[in-house]
Amino acid sequence: MEKNMGNTDRIIRIVIGLVVITLGIVYQSWLGAIGLIPLVTAGIGFCPLYKIIGFKSCSNC
Repeated sequence: MEKNMGNTDRIIRIVIGLVVITLGIVYQSWLGAIGLIPLVTAGIGFCPLYKIIGFKSCSNC
């Protein structure tokens, strides 16, 4: 998998993922597990949806 996300995109995904997980914990909902998706994609630097639509948010990849 080639990286298709820039640093800003990755930081935004980490923040969103942590917020969703925190809300899941606060409201005791399993839906907080959805926050893992942006965390994992930010961690590996690859978004499958970006690949499908042919988008890259990094300038040097």
